[in-house]
Amino acid sequence: MKSEDGSRTYRIRIAKPDQAPPPAGYPTLYVLDANAVFGTAAETANVQGRRSDKTGVPPTLVVGIGYPSEEPFPPDRHYDFTLDDDPAALPLHPQGGQWPPQGGARSFLQFLENRLKPDIARSYAVDTSRQTLFGHSLGGLFALYALFAAPGAFRTYVAGSPSIHWNKRAIETEEAAFAAGGGTGEDIRALIAVGSLEENHKSRMVDRARELAHRLAALNRPGLHVEYRSFEDDNHVSLLPGLISRAIRFASG
Repeated sequence: MKSEDGSRTYRIRIAKPDQAPPPAGYPTLYVLDANAVFGTAAETANVQGRRSDKTGVPPTLVVGIGYPSEEPFPPDRHYDFTLDDDPAALPLHPQGGQWPPQGGARSFLQFLENRLKPDIARSYAVDTSRQTLFGHSLGGLFALYALFAAPGAFRTYVAGSPSIHWNKRAIETEEAAFAAGGGTGEDIRALIAVGSLEENHKSRMVDRARELAHRLAALNRPGLHVEYRSFEDDNHVSLLPGLISRAIRFASG
């Protein structure tokens, strides 16, 4: 699929359950960084959805959003998942180089809302009231931005090891606007998760994620449910399979 202005190209992967959709349609899991994790998400949803009576997970449509590349984490993700294109606001490159282009999160959210989700709804029987957005690392940062900027776009937002430090100033501005809003009373679920082995990362990734989860929970906003989870003995990458499994069950709550 192309972005609205035609400048961006995405590879969309879809895993449709073998089972017939529930009366309201399939719950839908939208997975960022599909080049890396789509297979894991599709298999996890398939296995759990086959025994809903045991797992509590209904048959779920999985939509992976990736890029026409064989890399698990193509550099294009930098532009789509970040808010700030000011080089002075970004972390220093570890090799002293330059980061890929940044700052396209607002356009990417519009792509999801205006092109991808309507196309999926036209093509499959989906329950538009039970949609989940899953992102990890920079994708986790984007999931937080989507929660703050468009809290009604999805029912469930999953931010794994979110790179809050990357766009700290910009994401704090979005959080402040979200906190100041009164909310709609709609059921919104947010899962913020980290690997315990990330505790000593120089970005303070774990501290920032935990502090954010506590701030959101303290809002006591009707309909907003926030959960923080640390995956024991997992690092920034190894937590992904367990987090995907947890995300699918969390979305079914």
